[in-house]
Amino acid sequence: MNLPDLRVNDTLVKLVALHAREHGGEIALREKDFGIWRTFTWEQVNARVRAFALGMTKLGVVPGEVVGLLGDNRPDWLMGEVATHALRGLSLGIYRDALDEEIAYLITYADVKVVIAEDEEQVDKLLTLADRLPTLQHIIYSDPRGMRKYTDPRLLPAADLVAMGEELHRQQPALYDAMVAATKGDDVAILCTTSGTTSNPKMAMLQAGSLIRHVASYLSVDPKGPEDEYVSVLPMSWIMEQVYAVGMGIVSRMRVNFVEEAETMMHDFREIGPSFVLFAPRLWEAIAADVRARMMDSSPFKQKMFELGMKLGLEALAQGKRSAVADWILFRALRDRLGFTNLKSAATGGAALGPDTFKFFQALGVPLRQIYGQTETMGAYTVHRGDDVDFDTVGLPFDDGIQVKVIDPDHNGVGEIVTTHPNMFAGYYRNEKATMGDVRDGWMHTGDAGFFNRNGHLVIIDRIKDIATTAHGDRFSPQYIENKLKFSPYVAEAVILGDKRDYLSAMICIRLSILSKWAEKNRIAFTTYADLSSRPEVYELLRTEVERVNQTLPEAQRIAKFLLLYKELDADDGELTRTRKVRRSVIADKYGTIIESIYAGQPTIDVDTMISFQDGTKQRIRTTLTVIDLAPTAAKRQPVAA
Repeated sequence: MNLPDLRVNDTLVKLVALHAREHGGEIALREKDFGIWRTFTWEQVNARVRAFALGMTKLGVVPGEVVGLLGDNRPDWLMGEVATHALRGLSLGIYRDALDEEIAYLITYADVKVVIAEDEEQVDKLLTLADRLPTLQHIIYSDPRGMRKYTDPRLLPAADLVAMGEELHRQQPALYDAMVAATKGDDVAILCTTSGTTSNPKMAMLQAGSLIRHVASYLSVDPKGPEDEYVSVLPMSWIMEQVYAVGMGIVSRMRVNFVEEAETMMHDFREIGPSFVLFAPRLWEAIAADVRARMMDSSPFKQKMFELGMKLGLEALAQGKRSAVADWILFRALRDRLGFTNLKSAATGGAALGPDTFKFFQALGVPLRQIYGQTETMGAYTVHRGDDVDFDTVGLPFDDGIQVKVIDPDHNGVGEIVTTHPNMFAGYYRNEKATMGDVRDGWMHTGDAGFFNRNGHLVIIDRIKDIATTAHGDRFSPQYIENKLKFSPYVAEAVILGDKRDYLSAMICIRLSILSKWAEKNRIAFTTYADLSSRPEVYELLRTEVERVNQTLPEAQRIAKFLLLYKELDADDGELTRTRKVRRSVIADKYGTIIESIYAGQPTIDVDTMISFQDGTKQRIRTTLTVIDLAPTAAKRQPVAA
């Protein structure tokens, strides 16, 4: 792996300019549009970055100002971000599905004057906020479709911005090179929002040079180069997509590909046949569930071949081997269908991935590795080595420069994980108090509980605040049990209850896409999500799945009761973070009446509530939740005497 001299080329914009000079004709980016893959060479990327930067200069953007980016993963997002760095400005990525309150908070808190928005949908969000965005002066949009009817003076097509920048370049041809040369690795270049449990996210300040050095550290244990293909599907606002699509793509010249739409992702993915991929646990779980769901619709012969292939594959995996027979009858064709044929490396991060799902993909031949980190630590800092993958752990630190400790361990060695390394964040933007609370004596306190196993691998248990203890003193990790449940193709999300209670219970969200097919196949009529989730046949099916999980758990950690929720958990409702982690405090508050009813021993719970959709419409839900009592198959003891 030959990397450029990162001491000299210590900013992303310097690297882009270098690649344009030395590898100008090579493909840097691809984007699928109207079914056709459009390519951008390094020379074209550099030219558009230059035009964006000079155009924003004419708009009055100066060093130290924040430029917002809002929309799906697109080349213009990446190039607009790097152009912001060329101005010595700070880029702030905003999740495309962020609600109005969050968008307004971020833009006003950071005094954002310019936002690069993808299309009409994102422009509408900004215009709707109107007077709540007093600092916003310019909205640059890349996709002109549907924009003719708008007359707001703040609107500016990206094509016009590019024309402004090219005109300035003709007038002052040396200006841009001087701007690039003036950028410094110590500059704070990126504001990356955290996915905490508060309504207003904090913004981690990431320095350009730190990002580049950390990427180089990562590449030392998981190399990438110009021959590698990456498909960018996770939100560009998330720290790990910043590391991969922006950092690794620019440092290693790994080609970055952008799919057309979320609905075409897997099809586009297969067309590219990437050598590397990062998916969040929720997506790995969805793919595994979809594979098993498709097998339900297949012929009895194919079902038997699938069962045999999985059996042989998992048996071989347990011995640290691969099954040639399983590969021949199942896995080779399955990898091709999923677009995984060329994978040399795959990663999962952002939340814990259940061991059953991890083993499924390992047996399939997907070189899946677990990564672990935080936004504040420049994303991941541990990973499995290619020949040392343990699905119960998150691997080892990238290099000796990264220190990880477990402090205040209990008698089992479980304590809080703290870390320090040279490339961590520079603090929270305009929030020194929060910085001092999380970073003490140079060590980032993660709030995660874990320990080191005998092989030196780091094992993550759960968030410290989420580790629970029953009324009988039995400790358990809700996340661990939830991940086991989500291996079922029928379970989209689950919340385990039981802290300071006599037994464990579960609130389960069904996976509608899979269960609707199952219902149709079994001639079960239904109208809505709430209707399907209340069907006795669905409850019986999920009872089997919960009992299967219970058989794999210690008696004290088995689920004694469960119910099926009338709606999916949603980040828009504050129930999940943007990286799809359960916000337990919100769940406890929002579903408090239901939770108390479960533990009061009620066999059914009447619900009459309103739910809101993303388009602003509301629907009244009136239903009855059935509480399934699994006793005596689960551990449910008598209450502790006072």
